[in-house]
Amino acid sequence: MDEMFYLNSLWTMLAAILVIFMIGGFILLEAGSTRMKNAGHIAGKTIFSVGLTFLVFWAVGYGFIFGGNGNFFVGMTDFFVSGAESGASDVSDAVFFVFQSAFAAIAVCIALGGFAERAKFPVYVGFTILFSAFVYPVVAHWIWGGGWLAAHEKQDFAGSTVVHLTGAMAALAATILLKPRIGKYNKDGSANNLAGHNQVYTTLAVLILWVGWFGFNAGSTTSVDGAFFGYVALNTNLAAAVGAVAALAISWVVLGKSDIVTTLNGALAGLVAITASCAFVEPWAAVVIGLVAGLLVFYSTKFFDKMKIDDPIFALSVHGAAGVWGTLSNGLFATPELAAANGGSAGLFYGGGFGQLGVQAMGVFTAGLYAFVASFIILFILKKLMNGLRVSEEEEIMGLDISEHGNYGYPEEFLTEKNNNNKLTS
Repeated sequence: MDEMFYLNSLWTMLAAILVIFMIGGFILLEAGSTRMKNAGHIAGKTIFSVGLTFLVFWAVGYGFIFGGNGNFFVGMTDFFVSGAESGASDVSDAVFFVFQSAFAAIAVCIALGGFAERAKFPVYVGFTILFSAFVYPVVAHWIWGGGWLAAHEKQDFAGSTVVHLTGAMAALAATILLKPRIGKYNKDGSANNLAGHNQVYTTLAVLILWVGWFGFNAGSTTSVDGAFFGYVALNTNLAAAVGAVAALAISWVVLGKSDIVTTLNGALAGLVAITASCAFVEPWAAVVIGLVAGLLVFYSTKFFDKMKIDDPIFALSVHGAAGVWGTLSNGLFATPELAAANGGSAGLFYGGGFGQLGVQAMGVFTAGLYAFVASFIILFILKKLMNGLRVSEEEEIMGLDISEHGNYGYPEEFLTEKNNNNKLTS
């Protein structure tokens, strides 16, 4: 094995660490975007779910994506990954597995956002196992594992569809079956703002995710050859930056105030949107892609609220709507040179016609539909087996920290309040 093999492996391992660190961002994002009484539950179930995902991915998920002797849905070899080097790759097999397992964990984090503040803990367990085995790997196999969408040369460099749209469609299935949180909507259909308890958490979360995204996108090169990862990082950074600015601007124009939550969602939407196209487009196009994503996330959150779809961490807007836009943008802005180097054809604006745009649209529709239907079926079965997906009304009002786990994420806050109430009534 030559020096390039070791350098590629070192870079990909560093990228894997950055992606795994993004899970810390998701913990802070979801905990900060929800109420204090559920914070400990959200943090703990995320670590547990990620651990479970890694085990399922090691046992079957990786093989279903990248294994040989495959069928239409999955590959059928490489289960229970050994990490032994085959010598057939430019990067360590073990490192590549760790890198890919991190992407599966991110998809699970996105999906479980749709469960926030109302799902039973055993539902998280069952869904994590089945999603990690039968939902995410199928979409990833179709696009990254040599499946039928790969044969059509669908472009999704780091996962706007594979990771983000798949997770968002699972979250949509969860929000529909779980129904809105208590107090979210009034009888006249108007929405109440169940504000998250810590905006500093959510802001720090966005910064962590932004940094981690360099591993997510630039790391997907899995190579140091030509330092192309720097170009990918440049596009990633530009899209995030303009997404934040555009979201702030549209909130200021429409609401008369520069809304912080919208700004944070804009940065994430820009990151999600550029994830598919970061290796296919020029920097000016990355700016356009991030700009549209920042505007789109503002209006899509309002749309889902009007539809009475309770999405506590805005997964449907940030990862769903922006994921769709980002994937389609390849069919518009992919340059002939970058498309030739990374697979697929040039976009509409570079003389490629509607061919690549059509492939991108087909991929979005089929992958999104499969992720939604499969997740809905899994949750429907779990609902029957577990006598419902949702905690009781009393448990939801009490908070999942105490009702599901027997302790508080903020013990000093709640125990002091409880003791004070006891003094007043004694």
